[in-house]
Amino acid sequence: MNFSDFFWLFFILMAFQPYFQKKVLENMRQRKIAQIEKERGSRVILLVHRQETMSFLGFPLMRYIDIHDSEAVLTAIKLTDDEVPLDIVLHTPGGLVLAATQIARAVKAHPGKVTVFVPHLAMSGGTLIALAADEIRMCDYSVLGPVDPQLGSKPAASLIKVTEQKDVKDIDDETLMMADMGRKAIKQIEATVTTLLEGKMEPGKAKEVAKMLSEGRWTHDYPIFQDEARKMGLPVSTDMPNSVLELMTLYPQPTQNIPSVEYLPDYRPAPSRQR
Repeated sequence: MNFSDFFWLFFILMAFQPYFQKKVLENMRQRKIAQIEKERGSRVILLVHRQETMSFLGFPLMRYIDIHDSEAVLTAIKLTDDEVPLDIVLHTPGGLVLAATQIARAVKAHPGKVTVFVPHLAMSGGTLIALAADEIRMCDYSVLGPVDPQLGSKPAASLIKVTEQKDVKDIDDETLMMADMGRKAIKQIEATVTTLLEGKMEPGKAKEVAKMLSEGRWTHDYPIFQDEARKMGLPVSTDMPNSVLELMTLYPQPTQNIPSVEYLPDYRPAPSRQR
């Protein structure tokens, strides 16, 4: 075998390396999922959007909860026996309200216990799904977020406020129409959250929390940590299994030239020097 043959063999191996790496990760994830299901006697479903920093030709690519996600999750729930508990691992910035609502209602309707695990974040639509669960498990610094509707890039609550603070004749038709849509969207989300919280707290408290999360009280990226979630009356626990955290490490960010965070996994303090 000459140098040219070695070169082409090396080229072919390098070309297939990403494929092999992907398959290895998939097998490791499946084994870890099977391990958790065996330990907890549950059906594990993951909804992980781990491409926050991925880009193509300089343009960022974002992944959110969409109809494809809702189809897959609804199918998984449908294929799960009623008495089998569901363990749902969420890591998502949110997404399409329709898709998140479909998932949330299916979670709410499942007869067996549903536990949602939030190792890092479940914002917006992710929070909507978490609210439907019987138990939400978070780490100390995991976050949920408000579920106030966004019309395009504009918060519905802010559009409404504009129309309330200015004379109607000074507001263009498009803004007036969007504000009208915003009022309807907030009312719809508030009603949805109230329904999801039924049975988890008193009816009056459920309406209060639903209004708090949907009215635009905070910015849409406001982080709700576990202590604040508990104060709201949500069924939050900080008992996060190590196996779930280990599973999340098998969903790495896409490779970048220079990592933004580095550390030694097996850290051991250096022995102090004695003089």
